[in-house]
Amino acid sequence: MKTSAFVYPWDVNGDPEAPARIAALGVQQVTLAAAYHSTRALTPRHPRHRVVTAEHAAVLYPTDGRWEGRALRPYPAGDWAPGDAYGEAAAALAEAGLEVHTWVVLAHNSRLGAEHPETSVVNAYGDRYPWAPCIAQPVTRAYLVDLAAEAAVRPGARGTELESLGWYGLAHLHAHDKTAGVGLGDAGQYLMSLCFCPACRAGYGERGLDAEELADAVRTALEPVWQGAPSGGGWAGVEKLLGEAKATVTRAWRDDTARTLQEAAVAAVRAAAPDGFQVLLHADPVSYHCGANAGVDPAHILSVADGVVVPCTGGSGLLTPFAEQGRECAVLAANFTIVSGMGGSSRRLAADAARARDLGATQLRLYHAGLASDGDLAAVRSALAGL
Repeated sequence: MKTSAFVYPWDVNGDPEAPARIAALGVQQVTLAAAYHSTRALTPRHPRHRVVTAEHAAVLYPTDGRWEGRALRPYPAGDWAPGDAYGEAAAALAEAGLEVHTWVVLAHNSRLGAEHPETSVVNAYGDRYPWAPCIAQPVTRAYLVDLAAEAAVRPGARGTELESLGWYGLAHLHAHDKTAGVGLGDAGQYLMSLCFCPACRAGYGERGLDAEELADAVRTALEPVWQGAPSGGGWAGVEKLLGEAKATVTRAWRDDTARTLQEAAVAAVRAAAPDGFQVLLHADPVSYHCGANAGVDPAHILSVADGVVVPCTGGSGLLTPFAEQGRECAVLAANFTIVSGMGGSSRRLAADAARARDLGATQLRLYHAGLASDGDLAAVRSALAGL
């Protein structure tokens, strides 16, 4: 199975041994960050540093003139990825014989929300989520589409993987998160992720749903949850909390908004890319889910993109709805965390890969070659040698 490892530019730049070490894992490809959110990352083998702090979401290459005069524009990286950090790393990795694809994070940007709060998702209580740009707003959508095209199509790249190309919500996994004190469950997370910015309020209204009545219904539905009552699971839990009619309207609005953004972003990437350029989305087959793996309709997204990257560390079941579409030419990449300290299991990779292949996976993704320990990398080399 073709396998790609995720890598940051700072894993490679300044470490002349990194490209050969990654190639020796047995991977054929690297998915190299070109636009990424804020993070604090270990670099266990780098000769110059052990921790890199990316202070805010940034592009890791010099931008072009398309952003001139625009209020929303990508932020350059600081000293954690200066200049054309992406380009420098990509060249070194290609020299080692690796196919390079870009890794582009889109609707997840805390600095954008801090400096332009009007762009953020607003929940039913009026709280803004600065990490979550509202993808219904026309200006934000234009920014995301142009960012997708620019960051994806870097010199020499053979393809791209677009992350967070959909709704982001309450879940953030950042900044010493302390939101788990109440078990919101799947349904509560959905209600807390519904947006009430002006664009979304207008969208609900166009579908016959008064936004203020909806916000009140959300607050009323969540009150027992704050008191400790279970919210229920799956879409049936959302319908139970909010009522079937209101739930259906909100989902239709959000699904349509995400689908049209995904179509526009993929089209913009294809227009900028050379022939044969591959476009994949990090995706979850449940369309109302939020986060880095955007909720999608499997049939729709496989008619738009060349395939999907699916989270499989907790099990490979999410592959099945995509495999059931029967699109033999589509890439179905099973994404496994190989970092033991982050809940992954490099030593189980061979068995996990075999199970994923049985469920329809055509490729593997390994998160993350730069973060993993030497022991984890040794286990990956052994597993891939046996595949």
